[in-house]
Amino acid sequence: MTHNLWQGEKVRLRAVEPGDWQAFHAFDEADTEMARLGWRAPFPRSAERARRWAEEAAAAEPKDDNYRLAIENREGEVVGMINTHGCDARSGTFEYGIALGPQHRRKGYAREAVTLLLHYFFGELRYQKCNVLVYAFNEPSIRLHEQLGFQREG
Repeated sequence: MTHNLWQGEKVRLRAVEPGDWQAFHAFDEADTEMARLGWRAPFPRSAERARRWAEEAAAAEPKDDNYRLAIENREGEVVGMINTHGCDARSGTFEYGIALGPQHRRKGYAREAVTLLLHYFFGELRYQKCNVLVYAFNEPSIRLHEQLGFQREG
């Protein structure tokens, strides 16, 4: 029996491809609130800049377990992105961020994408702790992470 640890019942995590720029640009255009909930609302990005960003993301070599992955549903549609950062293999800690396009929320995609990522980092890379930074006003993310077993600190 074959099993792909990057694929669940609803989503597959995969490398960003240059052609993904259109999906990410559409998410940017449709929903600045998601960007604000995750970090900050950016200035508008041109289609050309989105295309160059996707090309650079696709060509970038991961460094120190910092990865940027597209989240794709079973139909092959890009529904969002998840990225790891702040990875410190020596202390066994890492962080991640996740964003879904507005039309793809509340379908279980985020939960499954996070679960796949955590299984990989804990099971394959042997990390011991994951920290997720969530603003206090981002109630949907707080609920998701508490349901996944995360605990509030600070």
